[in-house]
Amino acid sequence: MQITQSLRRAARMQPLRVGVQCGARAVTWAQMLRRAPRIAGALRAAGVDHGDRVAVLAMNSDRYAELLYAVPWAGAVIVPLNIRWAPAEIAYAMQEAGAAVLIVDTAFAPMVEELRKDPALRRIFFLDDGEVPAGCASFEEAVAQAAPVEDAGRQGDDLYAIFYTGGTTGHPKGVMLSHRNALSLAWSWLAAHPPGETAVVHMHVAGLFHLAGAAYVWYTTAAAGTNVMLPKFEAEPVMQAISRHKVNSVVLIPTMVNMLLAHPAFDDYDLASVRTCIYGGAPIPHTLLLTAMEKLPTWRFIQAYGMTETAGMATTLPACYHVLEGEMAQKIGSAGRASAVCEVRIVDPAGEEVPLGQVGEIAIRGDNVMLGYWNDDAATARVLRDGWMHSGDAARMDEDGFIYIVDRVKDMIVSGGENVYSAEVENAVHRHPAVLECAVIGIPDDKWGEAVHAVVVTREGRTVSQEELMAHCRTLIAGYKCPRSMDISANPLPKTAAGKIAKNPLREPFWVGRSRRVH
Repeated sequence: MQITQSLRRAARMQPLRVGVQCGARAVTWAQMLRRAPRIAGALRAAGVDHGDRVAVLAMNSDRYAELLYAVPWAGAVIVPLNIRWAPAEIAYAMQEAGAAVLIVDTAFAPMVEELRKDPALRRIFFLDDGEVPAGCASFEEAVAQAAPVEDAGRQGDDLYAIFYTGGTTGHPKGVMLSHRNALSLAWSWLAAHPPGETAVVHMHVAGLFHLAGAAYVWYTTAAAGTNVMLPKFEAEPVMQAISRHKVNSVVLIPTMVNMLLAHPAFDDYDLASVRTCIYGGAPIPHTLLLTAMEKLPTWRFIQAYGMTETAGMATTLPACYHVLEGEMAQKIGSAGRASAVCEVRIVDPAGEEVPLGQVGEIAIRGDNVMLGYWNDDAATARVLRDGWMHSGDAARMDEDGFIYIVDRVKDMIVSGGENVYSAEVENAVHRHPAVLECAVIGIPDDKWGEAVHAVVVTREGRTVSQEELMAHCRTLIAGYKCPRSMDISANPLPKTAAGKIAKNPLREPFWVGRSRRVH
């Protein structure tokens, strides 16, 4: 149960196959296996010891993919940092994790001066070629000078990575994933769509700080396939990469599929190599599925439902249910059934399973479920109870084991496939001196699934514009968390009998006529 074992296996099975394609740079599995012990040696030479945390703040690349294996090879714990966060959020996560080493690339070199103030930080490596920023050491020079080291042998329930996710208390929480968690996710995907006779060529547009990115490196490595790295989603570069590299596996949210179909250059590219399109964050709209099936006839769509706490996946809806007619079409609105490595049930507040068809909370048990939250036993105890991970999502289950998500128990918004916790946004809005009260809710949005909407009450005698509040929020939290719309007034917000802000009356007008309170 070692994450490094899958790298050794890929190098034995397909030593000359390109493991990672990043722009013009191609690295074979044999080369990756030779580099991992040297990268680990460079980290050891920098003082990294067993269990130390190594933070990475970088765009997708072959070198980032190597770190997913080289950091545990050194016996350390990798901490992928969200590239979309504001500097204050990045600094918080680094300090909370106690990162001993930070690895940055060109995109984040301007942050080095501020981040190096962290007293726990021993060394900052610059991941790219070219001029090394002040305060950094060259990553490639350190690797070239390092002696290779033996694999530290961390495995099973040893801590492998800390992935930060939004927090209901207003601060990100560090999700601790073990070697077992990561490998179970890889095996689960191998069971969901085995590669067959054709090698997996998987394109990454989701950042490797996210399970939609890192988890599919684990899967593609387990399949000894090829990872094609793109720094981010842009419709035409995505189509170029699919056509050039004969990509046959992708992870896209429905919005991205729609952007591809609507792009003026869509007909200029051959996208027929794609066989599997995995998506999550929202069900695929029927009209979009119909258009995609017509224009992308080779693509098979698979929905994945999960969260960082479940290593990215708990249920899947296979391609055979992505049809518009017949008996199987009845399942298209579901989030599928439990994956190969876990159990899923619907429970009441006491943790007891509810009857089929009744709404309750999704609970998950299996090798994919996290160890807990880093340095937060109280939060861990709230969600991990009697061996079950309580998701915070409300759903019902049918007689065939398919789950249908209807609402959220916890106050979270999913916008463009990203989780946004209301408390984080409310904390940011409240820091403006003109704000007296604030409630943040999710409202339906045709492009992003849900949009972040703020209802703001100003202090007596103070005024503030929507533009000013949005600019204020962007200095404190990531852009995708900032409100896309606002209602600003001097009227007090509705309250419960206990004096808490009542959000249901605020949400209701936006969701009238919809069967679900999530989109």
